[in-house]
Formats: sequence, C-alpha cells, structure tokens
Amino acid sequence: MVVDTEIRKIGEQELSNVVNILRVSFNTVAAEFNLTKENAATNAAFIEIHDLLEMKKKDIDMLGLYLCETQIGFVAVEETKQKTYYMEKLSILPKYRHKGYGKKLMDYVFKYVKRMGGEKVSIGIINQNYILKNWYLEYGFIEKTIKKYPHLCFEVCLMEKKV
Repeated sequence: MVVDTEIRKIGEQELSNVVNILRVSFNTVAAEFNLTKENAATNAAFIEIHDLLEMKKKDIDMLGLYLCETQIGFVAVEETKQKTYYMEKLSILPKYRHKGYGKKLMDYVFKYVKRMGGEKVSIGIINQNYILKNWYLEYGFIEKTIKKYPHLCFEVCLMEKKV
C-alpha cells in the first residue's frame, strides 16, 4: 500500500542523492545481466553527477518519489518531437519494490505528459529483462521494436503507450 508519498521535481542540491538512488536501484539489473562500465557505460548503475547536470541542461524533468520526506524513487521525463515523451531511469530502491511505488511514479508521469499536451510515452529497456518487460506490458505498453546498439552488450526493447 502506498501511503505518505509525494512526487516533486528534483532540485540541484538533491542530485548527489539521486546518483545514489540510481546506482543502488540499477545495480540489481547490472548484476543480473553482467553489465559493467565498460560494456554498458550509459546504464544508470554507473551514473555520475555530471550526467544529471547534463540532463538538467537539456531541460529533462527529473522527479523524485518521497516516502515521509525520504527519497525512494526517481524518474526522468524528456519531451521529444511529435508529442512523444521519453520516460527514463524509472527506479525504486530495492527494499521498496513490489509495493506500488513504481506504478505510482508511472501514473504521475502519464498525468504530467497529458497536462503537457503529450500523446504517448516511450521507453527503452533491456529486451531480455522479462520481468520488467512484463510489468510494462501489464501497464499497457506495447513493444514497438527491438534494437541492437553498438555501444551496448544487450538488445533494447523500445515500448510505448498512448496517454
């Protein structure tokens, strides 16, 4: 059950905490799929504060999920062309998973995108992460394509959902 939560924009003073949340959250996936900084440098398990500062410069919205004033989750939302928004780096600290917090963040993103006039949300995930893929499918995302990028050691499943 989701109680006493708040979702708010991340301030610059909170970025070091966001780095920690992303590293801890994505480290579980990095361990499962043998990701390293060498074979998946852009994975959030290896994020640095300068990466978040670059996101801020690009006007990518960064949102934190707080439980009783403690940040337990994160998501980034980037406006692209043709009324599509990218949802990136959705993460919940491992000890808070499977309690509805990830869904709460997604629900918020979809309401936010709708308010901004967006028509769909797009994501990219590790194609072989079947548990995560099924979670997104159950939420209503559909698979659009599978891509192999030369700088990554895995295939990426691109998914989207209309707002």
